[in-house]
Amino acid sequence: MPTTTLVGIGALTAVLAYWLATRPRPIQAPCSLLHQSEEVPQEDGGRRSMIGDSSKLLSHYHDDARTMYEVFQRGLHISGDGPCLGSRLPDQPYKWISYKEVTARAEYLGSGLLHQGCRPDPSQFIGVFAQNRPEWIISELACYTYSMVVVPLYDTLGPDAIRFIINTADISTVICDKVDKAQVLLDNVERKETPGLRRIILMDGFESDLVRRGEGCGVLVQSTGWSLTAALLSPQPPAPDDLSIVCFTSGTTGNNAPPPPLTLSSLGPEERSDDCLISFLPLAHMFERLIESVVYCHGGRIGACGPTIFPGVPRLLNRMYDKIFSQANTPLKRWLLNFAARRKGAEVSSGIIRSDSVWDKIFFSKIQASLGGRLRMIVTGAAPTSPSVLGFLRAALGCQVYEAYGQTECTAGCTFTTPGDWTPGHVGAPLPCNLIKLVDVPEKNYFASKGEGEVRNYESRGPNVFKGYLKDPERTAETLDAAGWLHTGDIGKWLPVRIIDRKKHIFKLAQGEYISPEKIENIYIRSEPVAQLYVHGDSLKSCLVGIVVPDPEVMPEWAKKKGIFGTYKDLCKNTELKKAVLEDLVRLGKTSGLHSFEQVKNIYIHSEMFSILNGLLTPTLKAKRPELKEFFKEKIDQLYDSISM
Repeated sequence: MPTTTLVGIGALTAVLAYWLATRPRPIQAPCSLLHQSEEVPQEDGGRRSMIGDSSKLLSHYHDDARTMYEVFQRGLHISGDGPCLGSRLPDQPYKWISYKEVTARAEYLGSGLLHQGCRPDPSQFIGVFAQNRPEWIISELACYTYSMVVVPLYDTLGPDAIRFIINTADISTVICDKVDKAQVLLDNVERKETPGLRRIILMDGFESDLVRRGEGCGVLVQSTGWSLTAALLSPQPPAPDDLSIVCFTSGTTGNNAPPPPLTLSSLGPEERSDDCLISFLPLAHMFERLIESVVYCHGGRIGACGPTIFPGVPRLLNRMYDKIFSQANTPLKRWLLNFAARRKGAEVSSGIIRSDSVWDKIFFSKIQASLGGRLRMIVTGAAPTSPSVLGFLRAALGCQVYEAYGQTECTAGCTFTTPGDWTPGHVGAPLPCNLIKLVDVPEKNYFASKGEGEVRNYESRGPNVFKGYLKDPERTAETLDAAGWLHTGDIGKWLPVRIIDRKKHIFKLAQGEYISPEKIENIYIRSEPVAQLYVHGDSLKSCLVGIVVPDPEVMPEWAKKKGIFGTYKDLCKNTELKKAVLEDLVRLGKTSGLHSFEQVKNIYIHSEMFSILNGLLTPTLKAKRPELKEFFKEKIDQLYDSISM
């Protein structure tokens, strides 16, 4: 054989060997993706996860992390006193607080509370009234260190809810961040509306007149710095079955065991002590605190500096998606972006998630850099996410995107995407700590025999199903039945699991057709100029109408392409633009397979965004449908009148 041929064969062999050694590999699934759950005998159709030991429900993942206090102590041990909580004031450098310092400050704060008469047991409720910041976590850990119970408060609930929570939970001490919140609390005491409140501890600085005002109504006003002078007491941590938190987003209570075994390694993704989670969602909600506890358990850190884990709600992901495409402002750029996403999407479909492909280098590197350049995981929940958005973000961001399903009553999660399963349109399989079953909803035409029905979540030994609603046994009995099944109120379908409807939001039109408005909204939201919308109908009407809020950044340019000009507010009143938007919604509905009775027949364009402040969104950015119905009642009536004319 000629020498040149031998050299060529050798070179080809070397190239092939290099490719085999360096080629991207799919993420290894922790179980067969064709068999992610199995039916449990004697459990009336209940199914359990195939991850781990499926013969029993998982109650904890690490033997040294059976309570929330132990979760943090495990992180302290693993990190070797590494960085824990990061923050930055305006125009100042980024600062990190170490695990050891967080622990010390929590012990001083907890000791100070005990010296002032708080009891180290689960009957002692401590309110935390603050936005996300390091002191929130320190206050929470202070409660866990001395077996006290955390009760989150937040101003978006409104003043009536704040008073209700303080009185219902018998809260005598509230730790808050800002003077204006302390003023609100003192207003309530002075009006004798919260007579049990005796102590306000402020994270920010304050003037002496606030102290005098508190003295005038019998409330001690202090700084968190006061506790640093208290004599340090030995920790008195809770037992796993002790009460841990009362979460008044739904009025629920839970035990002190760790959250559902959603530890990254139990589901497949690699657990890493160098992980950094950006704390974006409210800490008053279980979803954010669940994800943060996973990070603490592995010695990771919380901060906005180079995050690797991003918890987000679908509305935020939709905004990211729309922002990316709005910057592709020519047909060629949009075609190239879609082409690159499809090419990377082919890799994602085969289980490969990476950020170093040629498509990343050419098209997606700037997008990835805008999120810090280190992102490896997004976890989303709280509402359905568009499959097209999930697929695009997995490709464009080069990171794993997991979808979870749950509610406060099951500590935020009861199903989770199985690693390696990147097929869209479902919320994964049951978590290893709970069973899931579907139950007939005959009045809505859903039957478990067809793989559809109300989702019910069961927990016999695991930690994730709540103990009940505080001081509300009747509502507890309605939600948590005698057999231990949690009634979620959601309609599911086995795929692994797809949440297809909210039981209480389904309604029937006058002609007898059932409507799921959220399904329609999730299709219409993909309309380029639309930022928010609300689909409305009722049993006395034969069709649907909608309220549409345009995207102020996208709408003017979109309208210009249609030959319609004007300011944002002028465009919202323009009948030609309204017609164009309605046509675009109907087009999307047709391509997505909506029936004619599922299409809106008329819309009103509203110029102001739905928000928490105007009472039209929940703190987790979900639509408050009864409030939207009432707020737009006059416009809805006008829409129906114009249809019947």
